[in-house]
Amino acid sequence: RAGDATRRGRARCVAMHASKRYNVTILPGDGIGPEIMRVARSALEAAGARADVAFAFEEGLVGGSAIDAHGTPLPEETLEMCKASDAVLLAAIGGYKWDNLPSAQRPEQGLLGLRAGLGVFANLRPANVLPQLIEASTLRRDVVEGTDIMVVRELTGGIYFGKPKGFGVNDAGERIGFNTMVYSEPEVDRIAKVAFEIARKRKGRLCSVEKANVLEVSQLWKERVIETHKQFSDVELSHMYVDNAAMQLIRNPTQFDTIVTGNIFGDILSDAASMLTGSIGMLPSAAIGLEGPGLYEPVHGSAPDIAGQDKANPLAQVLSAAMMMRYQFGEEGIASALEKAVNDVLDDGYRTGDIMQEGKTLVGCVKMGELLLAKL
Repeated sequence: RAGDATRRGRARCVAMHASKRYNVTILPGDGIGPEIMRVARSALEAAGARADVAFAFEEGLVGGSAIDAHGTPLPEETLEMCKASDAVLLAAIGGYKWDNLPSAQRPEQGLLGLRAGLGVFANLRPANVLPQLIEASTLRRDVVEGTDIMVVRELTGGIYFGKPKGFGVNDAGERIGFNTMVYSEPEVDRIAKVAFEIARKRKGRLCSVEKANVLEVSQLWKERVIETHKQFSDVELSHMYVDNAAMQLIRNPTQFDTIVTGNIFGDILSDAASMLTGSIGMLPSAAIGLEGPGLYEPVHGSAPDIAGQDKANPLAQVLSAAMMMRYQFGEEGIASALEKAVNDVLDDGYRTGDIMQEGKTLVGCVKMGELLLAKL
């Protein structure tokens, strides 16, 4: 079919005789997505070539671009392409153009469908305060300097998905709304296992955040995390109530290494942690499961107001690619090379508009990509 031919034409191996080759689906998405994806792809190719690793890239449509082309935010063709790959690298989804569509047809449904279709349940949200950008944080330097946190959030359970939920009338005839916060033992066990494995790759410390002094669901959570810890005795485990964790993130963020928590607590804490860095435009993220391809994407949105103007910051996309290499493929050398390139360019004083500082050199997305390639 013509579509098959097109997809074959989009796939490209960067080296024919590399010792290792990974199949990666790239989803540029909407807004600034195509611009920042081009930079990340080139950076991956360059870093991979140094390590004798090649990539076969295949590009798919998702979000608004898929709606325009196929009338749906997640074509079946894209989902099958993602499932057949080793990993999925996503840029950004959404834009003003599609804001008035019914909720079930909006671009963001493409992301939800991807998560469900890939079976990912663990959201990895790092908050690393880069020394070059420390003045961008709203907290004092002596508070945030050295902060390097990974929040592991359970993504598919808890109060956002628990049943029963809805609206009703109580015995007094008053209208009520209700949701159910529920976790099963297997759901807690699998997110705990992922978190312990992540902590093992970092500094070896895991803090489990819950509200076991009030909530039965949190008591179960704590019990299962303690039980899972028996398989990871080399990792130091601690526990903290969520209200205290929120306070400690602001008071003394450097005390944390890896945090594991449920869906709603993780939703709140990961956003709070992200702002310690001062710029959400620098933050990568991942959604992974126990097996199969994970989904790697920057935290920031599609920024349609600057799309096509060469103003986008591609660094979070490159750092998302670094996360993919580390957590999907175990390629620490390539991940570190990508991260070092980002740090080196920042050390040299180059900035995109969103992170511009006095005395630094303003560059666009394309130039930033060229600078990264020079470092690689």
